[in-house]
Amino acid sequence: MLGAPRRSTPVPNPSGSLAYFTVTQYSFENQTTSSSIQLLDVQSGETTESGLNATEVNEIVWLPGTETSIIYINGTNDEVPGGVTLWIGDILNPAQSTLVASLEAPFSGLKVANTTSGDLRFLVNSLAYPNGTAYNAELAVTPAHSGRFYEDIYPRHWDTWLTKERYAVFAGTLLANSSYSLAQSGLRNLLQGVNFTATRPETPIQPFGDDGDYDISPDGGIFAFLSKAPHLNKANYTASYVYLGSLESSEPAVAFNGPGSEAYNAGHQGASGLPSFSPDGSKLAYAQQDGDYYESDRQKLYVVDVAVVGGIVSASNYTGLASNWDRWVSGIHWAPDSESIFVLSEDWGINRAFNIPLSADDDFKPQNLTGVTSVTDFAVLPDSTLLVGSTSVWSSREIYTVSSDGTTNTLFSATEVDEELSGLGPETYSEIFFTGSLPDLEQKIHALVVKPSNFVENKTYPLAYIIHGGPQGSNANKWSTGWNYQTWADQGYVVVAPNPTGSTGFGQYLIDAIQGEWGSYPYEDVVLGWGYIKENLPFVDTENGIVAGASYGGYMTNWIQGHDLGNEFKAIVTHDGISQTKSSWASEELWFIRHDFNGTYEDPEAAYDLWNPLNHIGNWSTPQFVIHNTLDYRLPESDGLQLFNILQAKGIPSRFLNFPDENHWVLGYENSLFWHQEIFNWINHYVKGQDLDTVPVGE
Repeated sequence: MLGAPRRSTPVPNPSGSLAYFTVTQYSFENQTTSSSIQLLDVQSGETTESGLNATEVNEIVWLPGTETSIIYINGTNDEVPGGVTLWIGDILNPAQSTLVASLEAPFSGLKVANTTSGDLRFLVNSLAYPNGTAYNAELAVTPAHSGRFYEDIYPRHWDTWLTKERYAVFAGTLLANSSYSLAQSGLRNLLQGVNFTATRPETPIQPFGDDGDYDISPDGGIFAFLSKAPHLNKANYTASYVYLGSLESSEPAVAFNGPGSEAYNAGHQGASGLPSFSPDGSKLAYAQQDGDYYESDRQKLYVVDVAVVGGIVSASNYTGLASNWDRWVSGIHWAPDSESIFVLSEDWGINRAFNIPLSADDDFKPQNLTGVTSVTDFAVLPDSTLLVGSTSVWSSREIYTVSSDGTTNTLFSATEVDEELSGLGPETYSEIFFTGSLPDLEQKIHALVVKPSNFVENKTYPLAYIIHGGPQGSNANKWSTGWNYQTWADQGYVVVAPNPTGSTGFGQYLIDAIQGEWGSYPYEDVVLGWGYIKENLPFVDTENGIVAGASYGGYMTNWIQGHDLGNEFKAIVTHDGISQTKSSWASEELWFIRHDFNGTYEDPEAAYDLWNPLNHIGNWSTPQFVIHNTLDYRLPESDGLQLFNILQAKGIPSRFLNFPDENHWVLGYENSLFWHQEIFNWINHYVKGQDLDTVPVGE
């Protein structure tokens, strides 16, 4: 699974006849990674090598209005150490590409528009100094000391300590009348001049922001970007706004949905996302949440009219589309005629594509357009056909098209190409539904079931019960190189992965109901799910099962350890999970803690003590494997060490695994292999009697 090729979603050319995608593959034998950029014929599904050097080419953008012309970022710069270069060429003849610009920093996130004059306007992003100039680590002057010194809350986040540099979007122009050389004005930092009182403007928003956090209009006249609320601190609030500005003017960008705006006054004050200009350039679509410190509020779709008046961009006719649709908008792609929007949304354990017309009222209910695999992303071709990249439990990449009449055409399937995935298919995957604990929930709780790929009828397999993170997350029908259900199942288990209270993709009521209830409804749902499995799945051996989870799933395994359900498992696996709820204040995401535990320590309604796993250590007895990584700043490693120390002190069989170079996830190939090997050794010992290895450091 770890050594199989990993492919990006396809990016089509303007006519929709050709697309490119990247492929990376790690060799455990040689401990090297190979990569390539491949071309896909959208009609036949035939793939060929592009000829571009994937070790040097960082990003590719099709030039608007052309068939095969491209502009791309090369990750090297012979003139400026640490810088990059821009090249223009033809993807069918990349050897003839022309260098058009030398950029002084490691810019990325390229977006391009073709102006009426023929000039190319482009956007890129990079870290920038407070004075607005781009930051290049290879040229930066570093202090002689190693001290980190702060006077404001939020000194670090995810896996990075904050520095004085922040990310910014830069704009440049390539002049058509001089062979697309960079205009003498160079690059302009589009965040300069934006006022703030608490939080300095930054885009892409870290740590997961990318070029989806900003956009350029098709004529190259207007730009849009996201930035956190400038008057609120990042530790306690999630609010962010969409800023608009003119590339013809030096006036600073202005947030059109910030304080005092129509949207803000209507109560839509949370995080914004996905700014996207319509193909005709007259409108901007975006998503926004209502709550300003609730990261899992529903993301609703909005549209505004945009125009430049006197050098200032105006945003008017603010409109919500399908506002009562009980799903999150997590992707936005305009239809070619600018009359409707295709969106990506999670729905019952599958990411799906939907279409919402601009005429949609609040009660409009979009219909699913895609299949049973989870859509990673998609592109809209000129005839409104969707070019879809998806994954599933049994496949790391599927590529297919969906026409406007619903006809699908499969172009690529990893299971048919990759020998590493040979034999995998949908026959191992199924779903179950059972009654949950949440009052007034008018639907069943959902769970995935994954059998071994060599499953034999009339035989029983031990249960691997996997709890998802979040808690506002899900166990979905998609591929993962972290928690890959098929890989766990092929150790000789039946994987059941429930979506209890708090899970996304099943309606906002189920999501919101976990607030202040971390150890109640979700735990009861997990118990009910286990009971359903025991009574209704005769091929599952619940007497010899294990339970595992990461993040909130790690918290839940710790909670299970101290309650009756813990006695039903032979072993527990906990990855980066909270064991002491009050220690969660060592996190920088205080908005999350405040929301999910009903306030601060002092608040009378706070639920820290109510749902603290350490309050139940007297009931702990099940062997437990603990993983906690050093770079996980949101859930500091001391929490995992505390858990391990208590287990050891109580004489409960336990092991502790730590990766000093990993964050909340385990991303390194060799680290991931070791993670899997040691976890599987642990569960196979307690379920199947396999010998425990002697790798851990002992006395």
